[in-house]
Amino acid sequence: MTGTPPTAADQLSAVHDRRRWIALAIVMMASFMDLVDVTIVNVAIPSIQEHLGASFSAIQWVTAGYALAFAVGLITGGRLGDIYGRKRVFLIGIGGFTLASALCGLAVDPGMLVATRILQGATAALMVPQVLSIIHTSFPAHERGKVFGMFGAMVGLGAVSGPLLGALLTEWNLGGLEWRPIFLINLPVGVAGLLLGRRFIDESRSAQSLRLDLVGMALAALGLLMLLYPLTQGRESGWPLWGFVSMGLSLPMLALFVRYERFKARKDGSPLVELSLFKVRSFAGGIGVQLVFGVTCGIFFLVWTLWMQIGLGWSPLRAGTTGIPFSIAVSAAAGISVQQLVPRFGRKVLQTGALVMAGGVLLYLWEAHRYGTAIHSWQMALPLVVMGLGMGLIVAPLTDAVLADVPREHAGSASGLVNTTQQLGNALGLGLVSVAFFGVVDGSAPGRTVGAVFTQAFSHSLWWLVGCLLAVFLLMFALPNRRPATAEPVEASEAAANREPLPVG
Repeated sequence: MTGTPPTAADQLSAVHDRRRWIALAIVMMASFMDLVDVTIVNVAIPSIQEHLGASFSAIQWVTAGYALAFAVGLITGGRLGDIYGRKRVFLIGIGGFTLASALCGLAVDPGMLVATRILQGATAALMVPQVLSIIHTSFPAHERGKVFGMFGAMVGLGAVSGPLLGALLTEWNLGGLEWRPIFLINLPVGVAGLLLGRRFIDESRSAQSLRLDLVGMALAALGLLMLLYPLTQGRESGWPLWGFVSMGLSLPMLALFVRYERFKARKDGSPLVELSLFKVRSFAGGIGVQLVFGVTCGIFFLVWTLWMQIGLGWSPLRAGTTGIPFSIAVSAAAGISVQQLVPRFGRKVLQTGALVMAGGVLLYLWEAHRYGTAIHSWQMALPLVVMGLGMGLIVAPLTDAVLADVPREHAGSASGLVNTTQQLGNALGLGLVSVAFFGVVDGSAPGRTVGAVFTQAFSHSLWWLVGCLLAVFLLMFALPNRRPATAEPVEASEAAANREPLPVG
């Protein structure tokens, strides 16, 4: 017995269904490329320094420049998609990201690499915010849970695979290109995403009449640059007076930004940052948590790489594989935290995570002091697992906790600001490496070995992490103890899925 032949409407529906799943694969591929690019660079830093003759401040800018450009452009990137079309802006973003990756791989000096990394961050700020919007318009509400589950798994895979991929590509020295393949590997992925995206992604725009806040974006970028540039560059220049003046004037500049945002909100209701969100106690405290936690991670992952590869003389592959226990612990604790612990114990889980991570840092500090340059990878496993468990308890449920009391109509703006703050914290932490780590290197006694000096500097930096994690613990008291029953879960879950992860290696 034969069934009823499919109608034209059924065939059209099947084609549309196939198109949206292909579109999902495309945007997930683009996000994976961005996620890997965030984490892949750290392990290749010593190779970049050696073969380009880059100074330590230039190395800081290779990572901080990306984070800063991404953070400043993130909210505006999302709004550009709402106004001019998410497909169009996504394609511009992925095309620009691919071009910037090629230029990074072809960089002939540190200045060119820093400039192209900033371009990478700016184009990522166009590409990444469109991913959620494209998913939102392509899938009905009852399917998004499955989609965001897939997306969350991809986020974890990207964060874990980046350091290992960077280590392998650097170690293999493909074609004698040294570190360059860590950027050039984006080219085939980006080109495929660009071509397939043009064919399979459907265009969409916001139904609301929105306007850009380019003045607000310029004021924010200028204020942050006035703070971060002298912080990162000041050490190399001998901490000149102009650096302290610039950092001091960054505060009035950021105050001017806040004043303008209030004016913009009254004028047309389209400010870059919705300042009324900060009247929500849990959101304001959560933004503080995101910022300080971002600083913690920005400091740790850079100084950890410098210590292992320059101080201890380890190969990129050995350094990359040393971090595997940390990555596994983060992933395992994150799943347990969201699914089992937070629903039962609420905010206490995140605060426990901060204390556990601080305990892991103290254990690492003890081992670095005891074993010095004779430390082995297996001896690092225990403190890294403890740190990873602590981080996993925090990172997965944090966005949800920050957005728990935010009104539904401001959920999009709030989630964008959470992501932006995270990146700003990371950039600030990378800038503070000049003080936390290199300040010790510069002040070391003559005649000491590089290994001994870098071990002392690494230990000093770990004390900074302990202080930051204790601040995170205290700021978490502002978060809601349990998620309110009336809160809308969709926006928070989507924000968590699209959160740009902090580096895990």
